[in-house]
Amino acid sequence: MFLGTYEPRLDEKGRLILPARFRDELAEGLVITKGQERCLYVWPVAEFARVAEQLGRAPVTSKAARDYMRVFYAGASDAVPDKQGRVLVPQPLRDYAGLDRDNRDCVVVGTNTRVELWSAGTWHDYLAEQEQSFAELSEEVLPGLL
Repeated sequence: MFLGTYEPRLDEKGRLILPARFRDELAEGLVITKGQERCLYVWPVAEFARVAEQLGRAPVTSKAARDYMRVFYAGASDAVPDKQGRVLVPQPLRDYAGLDRDNRDCVVVGTNTRVELWSAGTWHDYLAEQEQSFAELSEEVLPGLL
């Protein structure tokens, strides 16, 4: 399970040093994809396979499903972290997430079954926008639990 928030920097080569707590679950390999709200999703290979299986059940007659799958898979990149826990984030994915040579500060967020990689500025803006709705949505999202 991926939990917590970390604020590393990409190195000059565009590599992310994975938080130590996440390395064991990602050691066998991972897949990086475009995510929602201009973040990147980092999936353990087994979890990505499960998601891909679910996506494969979508009807090919659905234009929305085809469009989603094209964007999702076209941007996907698989990798295996090196011995230092580093993984290269491909340039097109860095561009999508707003991570470049002048903006290498990032935020790594554990979201249970996957990790999200955000540009630090984008994450902080997103979090500021969501703080109020987080409190308001608890009953809708988790009725009777909180």
